Amino acid sequence: MNKGIIAEMLGIDYPVFQGGMAWIADANLAAAVSEAGGLGIIAAGNADADYVRTQIRRAKELTDKPFGVNIMLLSPFADEVAQVVADEKVSVVTTGAGNPSKYMKLWSEAGIKVIPVVPSVAMAKLSERSGAAAVIAEGGESGGHVGDLTTMALVPQVCDAVSIPVIAAGGIADGRGVAAAFALGAKAVQLGTRFLVAEECGIHENYKDRIIKAGDTATAVTGRRLGHPVRSIRNQFTRRYGKIEYTDISDEELEKYAEGSLRIAVQEGDEKRGCFLSGQIAGMVSNRETCRDIILSLISGAEEVIGGLEQWVK
Repeated sequence: MNKGIIAEMLGIDYPVFQGGMAWIADANLAAAVSEAGGLGIIAAGNADADYVRTQIRRAKELTDKPFGVNIMLLSPFADEVAQVVADEKVSVVTTGAGNPSKYMKLWSEAGIKVIPVVPSVAMAKLSERSGAAAVIAEGGESGGHVGDLTTMALVPQVCDAVSIPVIAAGGIADGRGVAAAFALGAKAVQLGTRFLVAEECGIHENYKDRIIKAGDTATAVTGRRLGHPVRSIRNQFTRRYGKIEYTDISDEELEKYAEGSLRIAVQEGDEKRGCFLSGQIAGMVSNRETCRDIILSLISGAEEVIGGLEQWVK
């Protein structure tokens, strides 16, 4: 498979990004993905500048390959984290939950490629006007915070709407998904759920087990009432949340109920109180592998599928 425009732009071997999953995507996972030829991404989440700086420097110790940092723009620490990534001159910044326009000059002067995650054509166009190098069009099949459009519907519309490269995300777990993304017009793919079971991923073993045992209908979306819907594995936490979400409980109480639930899942593996973020594709993730094995299987699988499509061409 040819590297393609995204891999060439970023200096990576394969057009595969690892998603910036809060509390999950740390320096160890990001470095392992980058060492394997993809683009590893450290998740800043709601962490402060010191944490992010430490993770960046740790990743630099583990790899000399390009890696990125994902910044959630609604974080109370977004301003200081934006400065940290500029100071540390990371290769790539991906952004979510907002418009990165206010930071574009800072990051551009630091030589950083900015690639926002977008849930709609409107956000993709805005990102292009702001100077983004590319966009990640993420469908609602993905884990974590989700939009309304599916990957199949979103990616081609975004590809038609902007002139910058598009990375497809949401519902991709094997070579068939990669090949489908390319057929829709994407130049690269981003995966989150598949990397949850990577040997280098440091989440609790209970979390990995939940992904491996998941079926096709194992996930649910909660949080729509508060305006930030989240997809995760169905468990006691999601069932309880679903029951109280549309009662007369206040927004503050609802927020309090979910507070810390992802951290509990990641660090403690508590299946009663934890929120196990996962995409719908979890039903296709069946075994633990190294990041290198995951990426190589994605690429070889995509090549096989693309080669087989010749039967449909006269």
